[in-house]
Amino acid sequence: MLAAERRDHLLGLLAREGKIVAKEVAAELGISEDSVRRDLRDLAAEGLCQRVYGGALPASPAVVDYDARQALAPDGKPKVAAVAAALVRPGGSVILDGGTTALAVARALPKDLACTVITHSPTIASALIDHPRAELFLLGGRVFKHSAVTCGAAAVEAAQNVTADVCLLGVTGVHPEAGLTTGDVDEAAMKRALSARAADTYILASYEKIGTASPYRVLPWEKITGLITDADPRDPVVEQLETLGVQVLVAR
Repeated sequence: MLAAERRDHLLGLLAREGKIVAKEVAAELGISEDSVRRDLRDLAAEGLCQRVYGGALPASPAVVDYDARQALAPDGKPKVAAVAAALVRPGGSVILDGGTTALAVARALPKDLACTVITHSPTIASALIDHPRAELFLLGGRVFKHSAVTCGAAAVEAAQNVTADVCLLGVTGVHPEAGLTTGDVDEAAMKRALSARAADTYILASYEKIGTASPYRVLPWEKITGLITDADPRDPVVEQLETLGVQVLVAR
């Protein structure tokens, strides 16, 4: 089989099965695992898959810069945001992550809602300036411009001094096997620090992130309260997550 044919076969397998197991593909095609891994390296370099131990998973389309992400799932994010915003109770406190879906949550909060919002996103804080009854706490640190958030040691340390009822956390990848992932190691650490300071953590994930993976794990499934998504509830990945015991809140 020619290299171009192997490439098409691997991409087709990824689309149908949602994963590639290098050992199985090598046996099926009668080639070495090294050849399969080499092909996967090439596909990963083009952003067409996310390599994992033993094979590959679909790469998240959300690992792009902030401006480009605003064009992703423009209809889904407001639906996810509406469900998430309803979790913020009057007089309650919320840790609101950065990113475009979290920004949609900030915009979905009622302007007369009395609450406390803790965030490491200047963009989120700015969006809530005209909410007169929302108390705002902005966590400082090094600004990671890719996602318009602060992260690094100073931001993680600042997070240790806050607590909240709920944390609304964004990720770029949601996969039954890979867990909850994102594209930057420092951002992943910051997300873990934020989640640890809330009684409940809900993941915000519009449909394009479901069944995909990014390089760095944020949290295992047992560390979250639920997943909010606009994906089809009959999606095989959503059904698999529910069999794992994940509470899936479907936004319509």
